[in-house]
Amino acid sequence: MSGVLNSILAVLLSAVLAGPALAQDLGALARFETGTVQDTRRGAELRLEISQGVPWRLFTLTEPNRLVMDFREVQWGDAAAGAFAGTDRIAGVRMGAYRPGWSRLVADLAEPMVVKSAELVTDTLDGGATITVQLASGEQTEFDLVSGAPRDPRWDLPAPAQVAAVPPRDPNRVRIVLDPGHGGIDPGAERDGITEANLMLTFGRELQDVLRRAGGFDVILTRDGDYFVSLEARVALARDAGADLFVSLHADALAEGEARGAAVYVLSDDASDAASAALAERHNRDDLLAGLDLSQSDDRVANVLMSLARLDNAPRSEALAKHMVDGIRNAVGRVHKRPLRSAGFSVLKAADIPSVLLEVGFLSTDEDLRNLSDPIWRQGMAAGIRDGIIAWRDEDRALAPLRRN
Repeated sequence: MSGVLNSILAVLLSAVLAGPALAQDLGALARFETGTVQDTRRGAELRLEISQGVPWRLFTLTEPNRLVMDFREVQWGDAAAGAFAGTDRIAGVRMGAYRPGWSRLVADLAEPMVVKSAELVTDTLDGGATITVQLASGEQTEFDLVSGAPRDPRWDLPAPAQVAAVPPRDPNRVRIVLDPGHGGIDPGAERDGITEANLMLTFGRELQDVLRRAGGFDVILTRDGDYFVSLEARVALARDAGADLFVSLHADALAEGEARGAAVYVLSDDASDAASAALAERHNRDDLLAGLDLSQSDDRVANVLMSLARLDNAPRSEALAKHMVDGIRNAVGRVHKRPLRSAGFSVLKAADIPSVLLEVGFLSTDEDLRNLSDPIWRQGMAAGIRDGIIAWRDEDRALAPLRRN
């Protein structure tokens, strides 16, 4: 697109929006009144009259050569069909709806002609508008150089985002994303030189190995080192990987009271107890400390759609949590006195992936700290999680035909 045409496009849109036509009620469609095309000494002229000024633009296209004019929005009516008689240089003119809210006029050019000038003049009395386009004969190479549909953020939809294809799936395998909590600038809970971030990374790697050796599982970690990953990025990674389930791993510390044994959380707007609410608030604050406040990132429509998806998906997450608790209890002999809990953890908000947050233990409790520091105990915990996930997988596949698609 040449500098001349770019300038014309900018002037056309701004001139209409600033003109006297805004004094009218622009809620009604502009009506086509009349139009003419005629050859001139050095080119051609196209003129049309509409009932009010509207935003518009024009550009040229090749193969075949043509002039395109877009409007928001013109009601062509029956008068438009025979309004434009062809000339030697303009073979014909056609018009109609372009897309919802927009109209288009196309003039087929019998020879290459470039836009010399284009203007919209508004009548200050009745608001009617006259658009005049002057075309000048030129060479095909010149016409090709300045032709092409423009992209203007005031007019066009944004360019489509590049979305990576979901990896091909083996229906007989389950893809699991393990999420070792915290990392980098956010060490999580700390006690006696042990940090939650490092401990959960170690356990995440051990659990990944146990699940892989069980067969039938593809296991991915959201982080494989001591670095920060935002809550949003953890969920996005699971979705990009095409995860069948998401398990976030934590070992928190409670400031008041004592808690021991594993607990599994599912997503809920209302926390199951005050301690769960406090943990969710602390976890979600991690992204605020890193400068990422994502609490207002979703628009209303997206929130409604995701809420519907979560409504369908919530029973699957709850079933996963129950099977994991049973597997852990059988493997290590003890879980939290209230092992099934709920809270509004942001990391559980993948609408289409069964997701749980597992508190493997609590660093604030001496017994849990000893267990979490013991590789043999962690192997038993990993085996219990594996058994729970296998039980969930078998039940979920059996129930799949009953689920709404």
